[in-house]
Amino acid sequence: MMAGRWSTEAPRVGWYGDDFTGASDSLATWAERGFRAVLLTRIPEAARLAALGPLDAVGLAGATRSLGPAAMVRELDPAGRFFAGLGVDVLHYKCCSTFDSAPQVGSIGAAVAALRPHFPHPTLPIVGGQPNLGRYCLFGQLFATAGAGGEAHRIDRHPTMSRHPVTPMDEADLRLHLARQGLGGLGLVDYPSYALPPAEATARVAALAATHPGLLFDVSREKDLAIIGEWLWTWAERAPLVAVGASSVARALAAAWPATRAGTPAAPMPGPSMPSRSMPGPSMPGPSAAAGSVFVLVGSLSPVTRAQMAQATRYETVALDVARLIAEDAYRDAQAVRIAEGLAAGRPMLAATGLPGAEAVEAGAGAAGAGAGAAKAGADPQPRFGTLQVAEATARLAAAVLSRIRPARTCIAGGDTSSLAIQALGLWGLSHIATLGPGAALCRTHADRAAMDGLEIMLKGGQMGQPTLFDDLVVGR
Repeated sequence: MMAGRWSTEAPRVGWYGDDFTGASDSLATWAERGFRAVLLTRIPEAARLAALGPLDAVGLAGATRSLGPAAMVRELDPAGRFFAGLGVDVLHYKCCSTFDSAPQVGSIGAAVAALRPHFPHPTLPIVGGQPNLGRYCLFGQLFATAGAGGEAHRIDRHPTMSRHPVTPMDEADLRLHLARQGLGGLGLVDYPSYALPPAEATARVAALAATHPGLLFDVSREKDLAIIGEWLWTWAERAPLVAVGASSVARALAAAWPATRAGTPAAPMPGPSMPSRSMPGPSMPGPSAAAGSVFVLVGSLSPVTRAQMAQATRYETVALDVARLIAEDAYRDAQAVRIAEGLAAGRPMLAATGLPGAEAVEAGAGAAGAGAGAAKAGADPQPRFGTLQVAEATARLAAAVLSRIRPARTCIAGGDTSSLAIQALGLWGLSHIATLGPGAALCRTHADRAAMDGLEIMLKGGQMGQPTLFDDLVVGR
């Protein structure tokens, strides 16, 4: 075993998020439960890592859900080496809760192949659902609600995810879906197993682990996760391992955190004027009203986000012309000035692509963009080039606005846009402030530049949040 394992000086869990919105949800999972956690945007220098002090969980936010397999390996191999060097016991590869991925884009199999050489545990656990987000895995079949509190659909019949512009989910059996990506032969721990006597259930899981290269865990209820977490920690005590899934992996590990290995003491939540090295401990479940103007930038018009915009009554809306936003710097700067002036006057501002009055470019969850039509027609196996054009343009707009004014709160909606915007802002990390709704975490930015440090920001995926989310960002929840 590695020196320092289970010590109070080494984080016990690491996670790598395949996009920034999902990575921030895992950050919220840990912080809400009183664990010291930070989400980094890149592998830190030794001095910065030391300045963070003792942590229970450390995350890296990436963008592998939009990459091909070769690019994923280049991204994930150093990440795996970093987490192994930290001495974490579990490395959580945080994928989307809808498991949208494909052999050529965002392959979960490619991610596992890149990370497991650094964590060569013989067992590969894959957690298949996240009930608090309306994601359920039953006998290996994935179901997901359409928006907060909506009807649950089998994922291959989901009104959005079955039509995702880049990685449409056309297979509900996660074992078959992941087999396409190189993770064949998975054993299934079905949800009736959790009702068995503990010794019988553990023996059943051990027998499956001995005869299969990986195990898919059904999840139908939140309490299933605590049972799964016990098995994960038992395996991690033998050797560090990789676990795959949504933030349900973090929920399972937190629920079963070994009582004899209590987390490090929590520190007070820092305010915007405190140094970035002061990392937070437990955070409040919901924020108060914003102390000033609020800026929302929508780069993904999924049906859920569109419904949230329809419910937003407190904003002045700016319809963005996508073609001009991509091609014309002067147009981007003019829109940034318009938005900044509105914010300076105290008006909440919401800017979005795909609205009436501008060229409509619409995509599914986690993507916005020009490649959607080609993807639906199957013309281009990697149409995300088009979506990335839009995401890059909207990310540049976000940076242009925030270079002119410091809003009380900012929301960036869309997985690609969020990832690129954080990079454009030059942030090195995020810590959790509060949770506004399912999958919608309000975070504090950490940056070397004072102008970008201490901002309140929410990164929202296309399928996340309640209908009133944007107004809740203004008035609190």
